[in-house]
Amino acid sequence: MIEHLVRDNILRLTPYSSARSEFKGTASVFIDANENPFDTGLNRYPDPLQWKLKAQIGAWRRVEAEHIFLGNGSDEAIDLLVRIFCEPGRDHIVIVPPTYGMYQVSADIANVAVRSVPLQNTFQPDVEAILAQSDAHSKLLFLCSPNNPTANDMEPGRLRRLIAGFPGIVVVDEAYIDFSAQSSCIGWLKEFPNLVVLQTFSKAWGLAGIRLGMAFASEEIIALFNKVKPPYNVNELTQRAALEALTDKNRQEEWVRTILWQRTLLTQFLSGLEYVERIYPSDANFLLVKVRDANGLYRYLADLGIIVRNRSSVPGCEGCLRITVGTPQENEKLLEALVGFC
Repeated sequence: MIEHLVRDNILRLTPYSSARSEFKGTASVFIDANENPFDTGLNRYPDPLQWKLKAQIGAWRRVEAEHIFLGNGSDEAIDLLVRIFCEPGRDHIVIVPPTYGMYQVSADIANVAVRSVPLQNTFQPDVEAILAQSDAHSKLLFLCSPNNPTANDMEPGRLRRLIAGFPGIVVVDEAYIDFSAQSSCIGWLKEFPNLVVLQTFSKAWGLAGIRLGMAFASEEIIALFNKVKPPYNVNELTQRAALEALTDKNRQEEWVRTILWQRTLLTQFLSGLEYVERIYPSDANFLLVKVRDANGLYRYLADLGIIVRNRSSVPGCEGCLRITVGTPQENEKLLEALVGFC
């Protein structure tokens, strides 16, 4: 049971009840939701709980649909987690920088404090330090694996120790898991009722434009998500696009293989450039690269119309650029440009 972790007002909350969620059964006449009755293909509200899509995702990830929450990107799930579990002015979240910036932003928006425990030099979480910094008001621990911007997997043993020992909810953000050889933490859900696993259609599936994120958790946590979310948070076009994508998993797998091969080629090329000081190991679809003049190289590439991410001001990533693996053609343009920098 995780009820003791939930904000009191959320426990007391009477959620909005949409017209479609109240009705059970089969109907042919819909005059309950003040919609335009003339068929445009989009004149009806979408399924508020996305059951058809959840069934397909569940079959793909081998998890029951009742253990899935779908949101407007993973960012919606992050925002809802902060609002569900953290009382402003009293509770806090724990992050392990360098990491994905939206954990901090969501907490700041909600006026929730943030405790930071930096990653070790190996970009692994410091288990003992994290647990030492945690107390009864530590409601959420965010761990990104593979981590953004460092690109590495977090070791399963460390993840398990943190999930078992942390007093609140542990969120493992697996946005890049399809590029990793490491198994997802979804398989641990039955063992750890305080675990939430985030995934997305934005990376390996090539569907960043539809903004569809997934959260996998216990039925108790999923019920809280559904209690707090807007009534129709995932629109009909997004649901259709995801369903269509799931009919062709081979295409996604081929994209991943191509990206991984291109990542290898990009790594080999970068290692031959004299101004490249270090290429960090990657389990994702990007590389973190330490260079001699990160700001200068960033501006040089931008002037050529090539945009990478300058992470040199992020503690732990000093002097680093984050380079996403592009198409073979995009990577070729990047390599041609890099040869001319000095």
